[in-house]
This record gives sequence, C-alpha cells and structure tokens, in this order.
Amino acid sequence: MITNLTEYKEFIKNKKIAVIGLGISNQALIRFLNDCGAFNISVFDKTTADSFIKLCDKLVSDGAVCDYYYGNNYLSHITEGGYDVIFRSPIVRYDTPEIARCVANGSILTSEVETVLQLAPCKTYGVTGSDGKTTTTTLISKFLSARYENTDTKIWLGGNIGIPLIDKLPQIKKQDRIVLELSSFQLMDMKISTDVAVITNISPNHLDVHKSYDEYAFAKKSIFAFQNQGGRLILNATDEMSARLLGDRRDNVFYFSAKTDKVPDFSCGSSLLTDNGTLLRYKDNEINLEMDRSHIRIPGFFNIENFLAAMCAVKDEANILDIIKATDSFYGVEHRLEFVREVSGVRFYNSSIDSSPKRTISTLSVFDKKVIMIGGGKDKGISYEEIGPVLCEKVKVLVLVGPTSKAIEDAVCHADPNHTINIIKKDNYPDAVSCAYLAADDGDVVVLSPASTSFDLFKNFEERGRKYKEIVNLLNLK
Repeated sequence: MITNLTEYKEFIKNKKIAVIGLGISNQALIRFLNDCGAFNISVFDKTTADSFIKLCDKLVSDGAVCDYYYGNNYLSHITEGGYDVIFRSPIVRYDTPEIARCVANGSILTSEVETVLQLAPCKTYGVTGSDGKTTTTTLISKFLSARYENTDTKIWLGGNIGIPLIDKLPQIKKQDRIVLELSSFQLMDMKISTDVAVITNISPNHLDVHKSYDEYAFAKKSIFAFQNQGGRLILNATDEMSARLLGDRRDNVFYFSAKTDKVPDFSCGSSLLTDNGTLLRYKDNEINLEMDRSHIRIPGFFNIENFLAAMCAVKDEANILDIIKATDSFYGVEHRLEFVREVSGVRFYNSSIDSSPKRTISTLSVFDKKVIMIGGGKDKGISYEEIGPVLCEKVKVLVLVGPTSKAIEDAVCHADPNHTINIIKKDNYPDAVSCAYLAADDGDVVVLSPASTSFDLFKNFEERGRKYKEIVNLLNLK
C-alpha cells in the first residue's frame, strides 16, 4: 500500500476518479487531487440544490472536475464510467448496489479520511463511540497542544470536527500529531486504523442507516482492527459491547473507568476515578498522574469518563502539568451542555448534540432539580422506551417538536400513566422556545436536548443548536 505523498501523486494523477458527495471534506479532497495532478474527476450527489449546481459548474469551468451527476438517480451513471478510484461520502453506504458493482469490477473504494490515514507521516489518534467522541477528541488535542507548546510539533484536529485534513497533508510533518473524531459511517469499510484508538462507549444509534445494532457497533472495530504492532487501544471498562468488539486481543489494551473494580486483569494500564474524587492514571501498575476532580470545569459524570479516556490516550506523551493546564482552561464544546444565557432568572442550556435517548439521559443526570426540556426531531429507528422513566423523574415541562414527539410522549405515558409532566407540542423552534420561557419561573433551567436527529428541520445538530441560541439571545426580560 502506498504510504507517502510522492508515490501517491504518481499513482493518482492519471486515474479516472469518482467523488460521491460534495460536502466540505470532499471539496477539500478535490483540491488535494488537483494538486496531485488528477483532473479526470466526476462528482455525484443526490441533491438538486441550485448552490450545488453552481459550485459544480464552477469546478468544471476551472478544470477541477470534468463532469457531475445529481438527483434521485445520481448513481445510475457510475457503473458505466470505468472509474479507477471512488471516494465515498460517509453517509453513502459502501454496499450501495451501484458502488458494489463498481468494486466488483475493480474500482478502489476509499474516502477522504481514509486517505488522510493512509498518507499521514506522523502519529495518529482516533476516537469513536456513541457518546463523548467530540469532547474526548478535543481533550486529546488540548493535552497534546499543552505538551508541545513552543515546539515545532503541530496538532492537527480533524475527522468529524476541526477542518478537513486531506489538503493539509503537504504541510503535516513527521513530528506532528493528528487527532481524529471518527463516526461509524466513516469506519464501516475502513481498512486502516489509527496508532492510538479510543472507543468511548457503544449503544444503539444511527439505525436508520445501519442495518442492525451489531452492524453499527462492529463498524467501529475498524478504528483498531488494522493497527500495526505497538498500536494502542483504549476501552471503557464498563461497556459490554466494546468487550465484544475486542475479541481475543490482549496486547496494548488499556481501560478507563469510574469504577475501579471493573478493569480486567489483563489491562496494560488504566485511568480511574477514586472514591475521593481523584483522577488517577496508571502506567506499568504504578500511578504516573494524579489530578483532583475539581480541575474539571464542565458538568456531568459522563464528562469525567471523557477526561479519563483522553488521559489514558496520551499516557506516553502528556504529563500532569500538561493535563492540568489544559483542563483548567477547558469549558466544554459547543452544543454539548453549553450554557447560553440567563434571562429573568431562567438559565438556558444548548445540548443539541443529544441525538439519541441515551445522550439526553446523560444530560438530564447533570441537573439536581426538574427542568424544562425541549425535545424531538427526526426518527432514526431506535426505541425511546428507556427515556420515559428519566423524563418522569427529571422534567416538569416537556416541549416537543418534530416527528419523534409522539414516541417520546408515549415513552412518558408508558413509564407512568399518571405522570405530572406538562407535555406541549409545537411546530417550530421559535414557538417552542417561547413556550418553554413562559413556563419557566425564576431559578428554572431550560435545556434543548432533542433525543433525536436534526434532519427534520435542520441540516445538522450544529445548525439546530445555533438556531436555538439565536432565539434565546433575542428573548426579552419578563
């Protein structure tokens, strides 16, 4: 396999290439391919948006691509194209019939992020999981940034967060570090693993795209399945599905846990939370890092686990001073239990990232009194049964928007037919926020925690969170 940029340029420059999806990362991919001397590129996208057509027209006129196809039958031309290499967007399944036929006929199927890992000249870190990916990935990058401050080493943050790294490859040096957040969509056909791999936890998610929970979970195995000798794997000691993924592997497996008795005997090292609130990191069975929990500025027990995972990941590089320095200045990631504003004594939080019932359950666990919650969104084929008892315990007013409203309401009624939650349904976010604000008293908390995806009303959870914050910031005093 080609592993350096010089050889890759020779390989790719005369190839016929298909790029499926024209999001931000694949736009960067096209720039990279052009810089490598490849111009026989076709773009395929399901959208019919004017902005897409205008962008493709410009790419054609600039000579960056040769043609493009779009609409409901956008892949109908790909089987006839004789493409040497196909780059897929993460949301497009690798086993889509048209793509599968191309692969059977000899096409190489890959992606922007897999190419980054293929050609990366430096050490790579990867984080996946159902919850906590972004926070853990961000923490790893901040710990490493503190370690290598005022040196020639640069930390590159990418994957699902940060910037696309594909067209930055010529700038990335051997002494640098790459830290990637990786989703099941990106991993499900990946044939390269990161040098350090972290799985935060696994629970049912994205079953509107994956065929089963097992397929979703085992897609994540690619983050460590192809590691070279010496590759390191960090797992949640209390996560049963992660143990299933591990199989018989025992070399270089490390664990993090808030329950010290849960770490397997064969663990090569661990990060733990003690009963007195101290975070410990073990190396070779000896404590090599000790940090008091009070340094962590963001709420939630689950965030303690994110810190433990990140501490374990950087065990060979960052020391106690690096980690404390980064921790003291870390106030969380946008859309993840993000404090927005206090108005008329009502505190508003944005947790738009909560696209599953489990994430909402974690968010609600932070608050010690009943809250007003705004929830609902697009259904992705998962059960809401587990969220019912938690809503009954933690929520006094539930404002619902979107297709999953009925499923969430049914979960509440099933958990307690005599519940006292005031359930209100609205058609849009301005009305939902206004309703929540009117229902709130001085000292109350209003939290956006949808427990559903955003795709009914928004392009992604970021747009949903920004819209929520925009509305909240326009509220007037009562």
